[in-house]
Amino acid sequence: MRRSAARNVSVFAVAAAVVSIGAAAPPSHSPPVGTPANTPVKSPVAAGYGGAIASVDPDASAAGIEVLRRGGNAVDAAVATAAALGVTEPYSAGIGGGGYFVYYDARSRKVHTIDGRETAPGSADASLFVENGKPIPFEEGMTSGLGVGTPGTPATWDTALDAWGTRPLRQLLQPAERLAKDGFTVDATFRSQTEANQARFADFPDTAELFLPGGQLPVVGSVFKNPDLARTYKELGSKGVGTLYRGELARDIVRTVRKPPVAAGATRVVRPGDLTTNDLRSYETEWRAPTRAGYRGLDVYGMAPSSSGGTTVGEALNILERTDLSQATQAQYLHRFIEASRIAFADRGRWVGDPAFEDVPTKGLLSQRFADSRECLIKDNAVLTSPLAPGDPGHPAACSASGTAAPTTYEGENTTHLTAADKWGNVVAYTLTIESTGGSGITVPGRGFLLNNELTDFSFAPANPAVHDPNLPGPGSRPRSSMSPTIVLDHGRPVLALGSPGGATIITTVLRTLTGHLDRGLPLVDAIAAPRASQRNQATTELEPALWNSPLRAELEAIGHAFRQNPEIGAATGIQRLPDGRWLAAAEKVRRGGGSAMVVHPSGNPSGG
Repeated sequence: MRRSAARNVSVFAVAAAVVSIGAAAPPSHSPPVGTPANTPVKSPVAAGYGGAIASVDPDASAAGIEVLRRGGNAVDAAVATAAALGVTEPYSAGIGGGGYFVYYDARSRKVHTIDGRETAPGSADASLFVENGKPIPFEEGMTSGLGVGTPGTPATWDTALDAWGTRPLRQLLQPAERLAKDGFTVDATFRSQTEANQARFADFPDTAELFLPGGQLPVVGSVFKNPDLARTYKELGSKGVGTLYRGELARDIVRTVRKPPVAAGATRVVRPGDLTTNDLRSYETEWRAPTRAGYRGLDVYGMAPSSSGGTTVGEALNILERTDLSQATQAQYLHRFIEASRIAFADRGRWVGDPAFEDVPTKGLLSQRFADSRECLIKDNAVLTSPLAPGDPGHPAACSASGTAAPTTYEGENTTHLTAADKWGNVVAYTLTIESTGGSGITVPGRGFLLNNELTDFSFAPANPAVHDPNLPGPGSRPRSSMSPTIVLDHGRPVLALGSPGGATIITTVLRTLTGHLDRGLPLVDAIAAPRASQRNQATTELEPALWNSPLRAELEAIGHAFRQNPEIGAATGIQRLPDGRWLAAAEKVRRGGGSAMVVHPSGNPSGG
């Protein structure tokens, strides 16, 4: 999500780190009067040595930096940062959710990925969200036990640390545990997001007690504490993540899902879920081969299905590679960007689902031959019509589409992303989520965290009954995601890593940032800040206000584009390896309150331009 202003963080002794971090770049927000002296300063860009962290929140970034300062590596720092985000960004991420972890190992020069996506109960089938022959309203799936999948985040931490970490989970959870215990300062965004969820939070006593104390919204400037989450982190640290999958915590989760604790007198329809202790006990992360797309002589690695991020970003890049975007006008660039996105989403919708249940043609979707067969649909003076029919990656036919078109189904827009690097050259791009803002709205009693509603990322019913939908629920299946943690290599060495929240807009945000930086020559922090467009095989393309109010809109409308306005798309973070060996960390300047970029030892001009 985001985090504006400062935190009341007596989390750990980061005073020395904060002093040096503050020297890396001018702060984008001044701490309010009365903020503790050891509160991290927020800056959207920092450059230097020893490692780097970029996240949406200064407390979380500071947690990762402290781990790096104490000799931990990028994986250790990523876990510490993610745990802190579970405290300060509880409506976007936490141990009640899941995500995707992409790791570059400097020693082997290889990219590895962990699929930590949530899974459906073993009893689930294609009619999970269907009653009386019709899909239930999305809102009723969102706020229910029915939408809760087995959490994957704790298992992801365990898998990553077991493979590459150097510090015990117990130690890495301590900063987040202290932050939950001592609290952070409420800002306007946290309050507004609580307010947006006030009605449904009020229907669950444990959620209301935590996020609406005394029945009131949290006051901006007040200190928000979560002692239940502090105790839960302490338990995870001492007993290991197995307690969430096989211990008392697992039983608490199952009890909450199967009988959601709804307030007396509440009129909301809150369906129970069918999650069992066996579902949690049998959960496993999946090792996936990363996706790879060659682009401008670089290797772009991403997350394979069950995420659609790697295949869809990769296909769009392959389509765009035939155009010299560096020489295109801004209108020409945006036109090509929009059309490549439209095509890639059409193919995603037909072919990408959980590979345990679907024969996903990952290799074909990422082939240049297939991209070329789709690229020739793009015309300089005309616009394709959505929903666009998919192509067939198994039998590419030039300038043709096969089958029947289907619209893109809805996907929740909240998530968080962090990027980490260490002094040895290891890099992590990690996107994690509980799906909707506030997830299911259901807090596990006495545990201090919200449960996900990730199963609503499945199609409730086929978008078009005439088209096979690869994203229907099934027993133990993983809903398709758009999360796109990405690492870019040049001859086996990292040059860039990035990702974003934003549901299906994640893909277009990552694509826009990559092309803005690699093709248009923008410094990374400016490529992240650039106004965004998002086309997802829909009748209209979303534009942020800066593009909506620009003459470019009329120029693009003149050739047939149709637009709708979106106040804010995504909230990216990234890390770049500069030619002189320094790391540059970059985050949002404004979106969602601005992000937090930090390095261990700041040095020189942080712009990277």
